[in-house]
Parts: sequence; structure tokens; C-alpha cells
Amino acid sequence: MRRLKALFAAVFTVGLLVTASPAQGAALPAPIACPDCRHPDLRTSWQWQLSSLPTAPYLNVDMYDIDGFDASAGLVSDLHATKQGRMVVCYISAGSYEDWRPDAAQFPAAVLGRNLDGWAGERWLDIRQYGGPLGAIMRARLDMCKAKGFDAVEPDNVDGYTNKTGFPLTKADQLAYNAWLANEAHKRGLSVALKNDVAQIPKLLPYFDWALNEECFTYEECTTADNGSYGYDQFIAAGKAVMQVEYTLATSRFCAKANAQNFNSLRKHLELDAYRVACRGV
Repeated sequence: MRRLKALFAAVFTVGLLVTASPAQGAALPAPIACPDCRHPDLRTSWQWQLSSLPTAPYLNVDMYDIDGFDASAGLVSDLHATKQGRMVVCYISAGSYEDWRPDAAQFPAAVLGRNLDGWAGERWLDIRQYGGPLGAIMRARLDMCKAKGFDAVEPDNVDGYTNKTGFPLTKADQLAYNAWLANEAHKRGLSVALKNDVAQIPKLLPYFDWALNEECFTYEECTTADNGSYGYDQFIAAGKAVMQVEYTLATSRFCAKANAQNFNSLRKHLELDAYRVACRGV
């Protein structure tokens, strides 16, 4: 969630009340397998660029993670064509409303919560209500990612239960929503990243194909040894890649640790522009 918003906004309207999540109080659904999904290898060079779109000549990296709304199908195709085997990942926010998005008017007032601190035009969502129009909006976003030719999806803001959202979200609510998101991605042949939400890794690991973390070295929460029962080393042990970013730490303070954990770590600017320093040098 620590990324710069687009510099434009759209007027929105509010709609109908929505139904509560059908999964509240129920066991999580079984993970939907996606044997044909493309996912990053444990060691993957990558670029994460959200505040602008990449332009040719592109970096010689194995994976680009870019804004799903802003990117065209042509750009996705070009990124594929200019490096054999390159993955392209579709960034969307799955836990917040953004007032500049073209589908902003579709969000009912009942799902809109508090503003995200520090992020103008963005509000938390009542993720419990994915059984109604909220779920339809998110399915349409995943359909967009698929239609544009993306290989994978990065759903952002999927840790609302740890924030002041305006809703009494619980751990169980977040687990249900995140598992649903992962299964919906797999239905479309898209691999899916678990973005942050580090404390729920043990239960969500079967649903997600790889992970993307912001600042776990800053907050000393990267590994099971740090936390006691959860950590990104659990993704690595399962053969699933970890993409990781630090914003303020010097590379000398985290790169050796990241490489030892087999993380694909970068130093980036907070606005997630084209700047990057890769711990592994590529």
C-alpha cells in the first residue's frame, strides 16, 4: 500500500447496499489449483514500476509488475516480445477504493470506509461484502488483467484487518477474502502474489503462488525466526518466490540478508518510479 497514486481523479457516485460475505464464520474454501499458471522462479530479476509506465528500451529483467489499469494490452505484449519468457504482472488494489479509477462509480457507499492515511482519494473497503457488487468489481478487474494478456496479478491492500478501516474486520474476514481472491485469479489462469499480510502466511501459503513484501527488513519481520510462527522463508521452503522492496534502508543494511534468504530484493523510491537497485545486481 506504500505507493504513489496517479495524479488524476474521477468523480464517483454511490450505489446499492451489498450482501455480507458468504464465507463469514465458515471454513476456507479449498485452494483452486492452477497448473498452467506462470509464476516467477525462486530467483527472478524484476522491476516494480507503478507511478509511470515502462518505455523502451526495457530493462533486461525476468518480470515487470505494472499498473493494470494504466497499461495497455499493447504494452503487455511488447514486454513479452522483447525478452523471451518475461512475465508481466497486473497491479490492482483489492482492498481500497481509488477515486480516479474508471470503475470508481460502481462501488456502493456501503463498502466505503475510512480514508487511507497519507493517500488522497483512497478509502478502505468492507471486504466482508465480496458476495455482492464488491466481488463483481474485483472479478471484473481480474478479467481486465486476463484480457490485457498479463500473466499474474498483484492485489494490494489485502491486510485491512490490521488497519483502522471503519469496519470491524477480523483475521477470519481477511483470510476469507484473500483466499477468494487467489481462487478467482487461478480460475482465470493468473498466478497471484500475497502482498504483505505477513502474519497470515501460514494459512494463505497454499493459495498464493509467490509473495511481494514492502519493508520487512525495516520492520524486522521477514522470517519465522523474527516472528515466531510466520515469515517469508516459508514461501521459499515451499518453492515459491519472494519479491521484496525496501525504501529507506541502504542496500548495505539489507541486501546480504536478502540474498542469504533467497529473496529477490530491490531498493526503490516510495513512489515506485523507474529507479531501482537490485541486491543481486540484475
